[in-house]
Amino acid sequence: MEQPERTYETATARLAAIIERLDSGQAGLRETLDLVREGRTLVEYCAGELDAVGRGLEELRLDDLVARLEAGEAATRP
Repeated sequence: MEQPERTYETATARLAAIIERLDSGQAGLRETLDLVREGRTLVEYCAGELDAVGRGLEELRLDDLVARLEAGEAATRP
C-alpha cells in the first residue's frame, strides 16, 4: 500500500491519532513504544516545517524592507 505524501497537516493529524490511542490506555507496551517513536519523528518533522515557514516569512519581510528602502532611496534622488 502506498504511503500518502507527508505534509504538516497529515503529520499533525497522525499525531492526534497517536495521542488518542495512547490516551485510550489500550495500547500494549510494544505498541506504546512504537507510537512514541513515531510521534517523536512526526514532532521533529513538524518543527522543521514550522522553522522553514518562519525562515521564509523572515525572508519575505527582509525582501519587503529592502524594496521599501530602495523605493525611498529612489524617491529622494534628484
